[in-house]
Amino acid sequence: MVSVIIPTYNRKALLLQAAASVLMQTVHDMELIIVDDGSDDGSREAGDSLLQDPRVRWLSIPHSGFPGAVRNIGVQAAQGEWIAFLDSDDLWLPRRLQLQLELAERQPGIRCIHGREIWLRGEQIVSQRTQRHGRSGDIFADAVKKCIIGPSTVLMRRGLFDSLGGFREDLEIAEDYELWLRLTAGEPVGYTETPAVLKRAGHGSLQLSEKYGQIEKFRIAALEKLTASRWFARYPGKQRLAEGELVRKCLIVAAGARKRGHEEEARYYDSLAHRFSSSLSSS
Repeated sequence: MVSVIIPTYNRKALLLQAAASVLMQTVHDMELIIVDDGSDDGSREAGDSLLQDPRVRWLSIPHSGFPGAVRNIGVQAAQGEWIAFLDSDDLWLPRRLQLQLELAERQPGIRCIHGREIWLRGEQIVSQRTQRHGRSGDIFADAVKKCIIGPSTVLMRRGLFDSLGGFREDLEIAEDYELWLRLTAGEPVGYTETPAVLKRAGHGSLQLSEKYGQIEKFRIAALEKLTASRWFARYPGKQRLAEGELVRKCLIVAAGARKRGHEEEARYYDSLAHRFSSSLSSS
């Protein structure tokens, strides 16, 4: 019923914990596909114990460093009706799949479901009290502002994933944000309120979002390509929302660059903002 994809790179200990959280799910009709992006830390040898479970498959590929490409390879090998993702530094809670599949039965028209995360930094729970945004239905207006769908919480019909063309494979960061934009522009989503995932932070350079610190430039790169091609114009009101958010992001990044004395970078994002501001004015 469900194909679970775990992309991994040099996270031997974390990977074993992540995989165990999948295999302990209350739903057993599944397969687990681990896609190893060229690890050299002994991950494959450590994973031998996992392969004793017939539900587990291991795919080894040359290192790419692009999470979207790694996930896409996993989906290509998948046999399930549903696709689920788990980052190798996160953990699923035991009823994660069960709760989402039950929601899918109650709402058969919903083809993508996500869920609540518990954010951890070390042993400390990070408060989400300020996180106020749409969770279910048409959430595009909030999704375009920032990535509000956690990849490790997603359960998606395989047919929907294929129709979207999967993740962009040339983005090191924000490849998930880019896919959720294309999905939420024309697709309502479901949401399970009961926490589904323990999201763990604090892995330094092994965690791409922490490696670069500022990820808004990657979101701009993702949003710019879609907006410039007028990809959202097929959905009423969505193109204008995308253009407005792109302008806002560019102006913020430009101001930050100028404050740090990076004038050339500031001019680039200012010019990008001006370009799409002109498009907004003429629409």
